[in-house]
Amino acid sequence: MNVVYLGSGDIGLPTLEWLLASPEVRVVGVVTQPDRPAGRGLQVKPCAVKELAIRHGLVPLQPAKVRGMEAVAQLAALEADLFVVMAYGQILPQEVLDLPRLGAINLHASLLPRHRGAAPVHAAVLAGDRISGITVMWMDAGLDTGDILLREECELQPDETAGSLHNRLAQLAPEALARAIRLIAGGHAPRVRQEESEASYAPKLDRTQGRLCWGASAADLDRRIRGLYPWPGCTAVAELENGKSVDLKVHRAAVREGAAPAGDLAGGLRIGCGGGGLLELCEVQPAGGKKMSGEDFLRGYRPRRMLDAV
Repeated sequence: MNVVYLGSGDIGLPTLEWLLASPEVRVVGVVTQPDRPAGRGLQVKPCAVKELAIRHGLVPLQPAKVRGMEAVAQLAALEADLFVVMAYGQILPQEVLDLPRLGAINLHASLLPRHRGAAPVHAAVLAGDRISGITVMWMDAGLDTGDILLREECELQPDETAGSLHNRLAQLAPEALARAIRLIAGGHAPRVRQEESEASYAPKLDRTQGRLCWGASAADLDRRIRGLYPWPGCTAVAELENGKSVDLKVHRAAVREGAAPAGDLAGGLRIGCGGGGLLELCEVQPAGGKKMSGEDFLRGYRPRRMLDAV
C-alpha cells in the first residue's frame, strides 16, 4: 500500500516513524508546512516532520496552500493508495481528498465528535474529561466531521497536563493507525457517522486564555493551569510587600482545602479563590527570572496578595 503522510505537529512523529518502518506500507511522500521562524531569535527552521523525512531519504513537499494547482498536481503524481493525516495544519479540499485510491484518513487527538478543531488535547484537560484518545476517521471536506473508522481510548490522570496528554496520545496513535491500515487493507474498515448532537469544538488557543482570575474556583484554576501547560501557559500578578508587583508564569499548582477572600494568601503561597477552595502555587517563574518553587518565590519576593492577570 502506497501512503502519503501529511503532518506538521510533533504529536505525529511516532506515527510517521511507524509508517516509515512498517513492512505493511510504503511511504511515497511526506507533506508538511513551509519552514517558519521559531524561537527567540525567530530563525527559520524546518519542523521535526521534515527533518525525519529527510533522514529517511524523502524530500518533503511544503506547499503554502495545499489547495493550489501546483500542490494538487504534485500530490496526484505520487499515485498514493492512502493519505494519512495528523496535525497537518491545513484543511484539505475535496479535490485533494479524492486523489488517493482508498481515500484519506485523519488521526485526531480526541474521541470525536467531542473536541473537533485545533486544540483537542488542551480542551480535554480544560473540560475535566476522564477519558480521551485517538480517533481515526475518514476525511471529508468538513472540520473533523468525517465518518469514524476506529477509536483508541486512554484515561486521564488526576495531574494530567496538556503536555503529558499530548505525549501519551502521540504514542497511542501508531497503534490506532496499525489497526486501521489492516482493516483498510482487508476491505473491512467501518464507516460510522458522527453524532452531531454530541459534537463540541476546541478552537485555536492564544495567550489571553491563560490569564488567571481569582474569582474562579481553585478546581477551575487548577484545570486551566494544567490544560494550558506548557503552552500557551498561565499568568498571574503578585503584589509585593514593598508595593511593587511582578508578573508570574504559573507552571504547577494544587488544590487545597480551606477558604480565603479571592487573591489573599492563606499560609504559604496558598491563594484564596472566590469560587471556593485554595490554590497552592507549587512552581512559578517571575518575569525575566528562572523557574522556582512556590516556597522560594515566597521567601525571595515576599508577596502580599495576588491580583488578576490582565
